Amino acid sequence: MIYCGVDWAERTHDIALVDDTGELLAKRHITDDAAGYKLLLDLLAEYGDTEENPIPVAIETSRGLLVAVLRTGKRKVFAINPMAAARYRDRHSVSRKKSDPGDALVLANILRTDMHAHRQLPDDSDLGRAIAVLARAQQDATWNRQQTANQLRSLLREYYPAALDAFATWTNGLCRPEARELLKTAPTPARAARLSRTQIQASLKRAGRKRGIEAEADRLREVFRADWAHQPPLVEDALGKQMLALLVQLEAACTAADDLAEAVEESFPQHPDAEVLLSFPGLGIQLAARILAEIRDDHTRFADARGLKAYAGSSPITRASGKKSSITRRWVKNDRLNHAGYLWAFSSLRASAGANVHYRRRREQGDWHAAAQRNLFNRMIGQLYHCLQHREPFDENTAFPTELAAAA
Repeated sequence: MIYCGVDWAERTHDIALVDDTGELLAKRHITDDAAGYKLLLDLLAEYGDTEENPIPVAIETSRGLLVAVLRTGKRKVFAINPMAAARYRDRHSVSRKKSDPGDALVLANILRTDMHAHRQLPDDSDLGRAIAVLARAQQDATWNRQQTANQLRSLLREYYPAALDAFATWTNGLCRPEARELLKTAPTPARAARLSRTQIQASLKRAGRKRGIEAEADRLREVFRADWAHQPPLVEDALGKQMLALLVQLEAACTAADDLAEAVEESFPQHPDAEVLLSFPGLGIQLAARILAEIRDDHTRFADARGLKAYAGSSPITRASGKKSSITRRWVKNDRLNHAGYLWAFSSLRASAGANVHYRRRREQGDWHAAAQRNLFNRMIGQLYHCLQHREPFDENTAFPTELAAAA
């Protein structure tokens, strides 16, 4: 067989081809454009690459146009972790030398010697990959929105505690349109104290509020006119201008998160696995899309449920040496899937009686909250693997027979 290694960069890439004995057959330096991609495909074809028997390729990334070109057809593309590639480099040389052509050769030899130990990129559908892009972008936008809101809250604590007290009773607090509109109307506590009832009502209406406007306006007016400590006037005005600049970023983050959430709601129900995912307790469209984005829709990607559990970081790992043995949680995992799994396990406590009993039993056995949540996620993601493989919806009686009997 022939094996190909690609050391990618921003503008150019290095290519290396080796045979079964490790002999270097060819090496090229290509540009990151259509001409460079054609040169790579022509080189592969020159050494026997066909549609039915393509040459496997190793590269240190799973994204980009180059990877999209290589994934056409039935070609196996292996995304090698850069840290693993660095360890393989030490096998070939102890002098710690490094070069881009040398890294391409190392990647090709990784496939020659240890292809079985590495995971190839899953054969996903175009719809599944599109949902993955949208779900990850929405997750990033949500995290960015929360980070910006935390910065704004920290700034308001320095000079504008009245605003924090006024918005404390609202769900999502500073991220609500009413809060952002009021902060634009009155960026300082001095201006907020001078707001009339009519001005507050107008701000609430501009933000889209429909009910309880008069009562809410009276409450806000009382909070703003209460006795609060103030910064010096010049400092307060400067902090108000800083707050307005940060508010622009928060509005952009809220708009991005909402727009991407709508895009996910439009595309996710069209996927064949959506019905199975949404049948599980605690999974809505957004969270189910995040789960699908990480496990993908190639059902042959994981050999069994244990592989998926290890990938999600829900199953424990054993470290044993001599007389010492310890069982701990995994640190090397898919962080996005692990985060989504924690939210899934938490929301399933109210949606599933069996999940709630399972969690309570783990707590009674001495688990902390996070450990009990992780154990519940480990069980449910194993059930998800079974349901996706057999195209079956979630069944409460089958999933938690012992827990339901104990609850009864």
